[in-house]
Amino acid sequence: MRYADGVGLTAERRAAREIRLEAGQRFARGDRTAAIARDLWVSERSMEQWRRNWREGGLEGLRPKKPAKLPKLSDERFALLEAELAKGPAVHVNTAQSPVISPPPLANYR
Repeated sequence: MRYADGVGLTAERRAAREIRLEAGQRFARGDRTAAIARDLWVSERSMEQWRRNWREGGLEGLRPKKPAKLPKLSDERFALLEAELAKGPAVHVNTAQSPVISPPPLANYR
């Protein structure tokens, strides 16, 4: 469930929302679209769409239309995945199924 004040959003989604709201404030000041896009590291095409949304609905028009998606992994499963990834790739190689390819003898390189 989304809340107006951002409770329940991930830090990444809160940051994205803040960028849109900052863009809206700069639209209101009359800043150029290209300058805002460059400063906020957003494509000009996205910024133009945001400006259209802002013209039609103000700051409220910049809020996401769809609810935030829930993560596909639970926190526990994500922690397990991170732990496995931290072990490195060598731990997860099945030597019975991964043939070792030897380099050709040096005699072939004359």
